[in-house]
Amino acid sequence: MKILITGGAGYLGSVLAPTLLAQGHEVTVLDNFLFKQNSLMDCCPYEKFSVVRGDCRDEALMKPLIAKADAIIPLAALVGVPLCNTDAVATQTTNQGAIELLCRLASQQQWVLMPVTNSGYGIGEKGKFCTEETPLKPLSSYGVTKVKAEEAVLARENSISFRLATVFGTAPRMRLELLVNDFVYRALHDRAVLIFEGHFKRNYIHIRDVARVFTHGLANFEKMKGRCYNVGLDDANLSKLELCAVIKKHLPKFVYVEAPIGEDPDKRDYIVSNARLAATGFAPEWNLDRGIVELIKAFTILRNTIYSNV
Repeated sequence: MKILITGGAGYLGSVLAPTLLAQGHEVTVLDNFLFKQNSLMDCCPYEKFSVVRGDCRDEALMKPLIAKADAIIPLAALVGVPLCNTDAVATQTTNQGAIELLCRLASQQQWVLMPVTNSGYGIGEKGKFCTEETPLKPLSSYGVTKVKAEEAVLARENSISFRLATVFGTAPRMRLELLVNDFVYRALHDRAVLIFEGHFKRNYIHIRDVARVFTHGLANFEKMKGRCYNVGLDDANLSKLELCAVIKKHLPKFVYVEAPIGEDPDKRDYIVSNARLAATGFAPEWNLDRGIVELIKAFTILRNTIYSNV
């Protein structure tokens, strides 16, 4: 297929683009290279790879790129609460406005497979799993804009939305500030972390399983289209304190302490069911322990914080 990926040089795109190329797809990446990353260098030898430096909000640029695509995977976004809080206008125009533009320019025959965040669930009911039917109650501008973008995408005929759990794992365009990545980095280099609101629970998923869910969606598009799917690990609905306990198994010198005062700016707290996606035949390959071992190796190499959104 001819696949257009916006934001394809980012954390997810830097894993997904080479995966799609290796499967024989023709891949065009649009990215503004905001973080000066070189994450697509391994894609350049592929004859079926092309890259455009530009902005996904630029209609004149996007129109011909969309017209040539069979499928569009819009990854371009300001991701995470801290980054979104630095620029409210860019958050709205990129996370929501650019998706609404894409939906207006794309034909009904073209496929759109889009990632959003399961942080849209906000604060869930204690002991009750959030399913795709659970009312969305986003708490941040990041969550709000992603929920609005999902509404636009699912309003068209040929679309799939993947509600991603908190992603972890290594990628050519690395991000250190994601929760698991951050805690493992601190456990290895600082050997300590101070936790705010450690009882807050969330779900997790490895970056390579996220790439796999997109290839799964492409391969099973006709039976999956028109719906949203939670994407996470069933055995990883964990609080921050429980996550730290898992990390400590691999790094015994790690010390973690919960602060008696203070708040986490990302207030999400919920557990998630991934049964709908599992029913389509998808199963994750990377559990939390395997990902932590991978991250320890990666952070033996990386010892600085340029690999972060904020």
